[in-house]
Amino acid sequence: MRCFQCNAENALAAGQRLGFRDECDGCGADLHCCRNCAHHDPTAYNECRESSADRVSDRERANRCDWFQPGEGQGGTDDDRGAALSELEQLFKK
Repeated sequence: MRCFQCNAENALAAGQRLGFRDECDGCGADLHCCRNCAHHDPTAYNECRESSADRVSDRERANRCDWFQPGEGQGGTDDDRGAALSELEQLFKK
């Protein structure tokens, strides 16, 4: 899996679970957080595609979400959203 903060590769063996307190080898950021989860989606309700997940206020800090699945650490960023909105504004500009 890749860290959302520094994009460093953090190897996980097949079937290995990520601990709640695990940190990135590259920058020390929390790995068991929303921004590193496969379900994280800033455009979804509660910023999560898992409808049963509880709300998490700080998506970059470790949490105890039982639905966590290691993702690529990107999951769509606020920068991507801003760029997409800028493109739409230019497209429909009068």
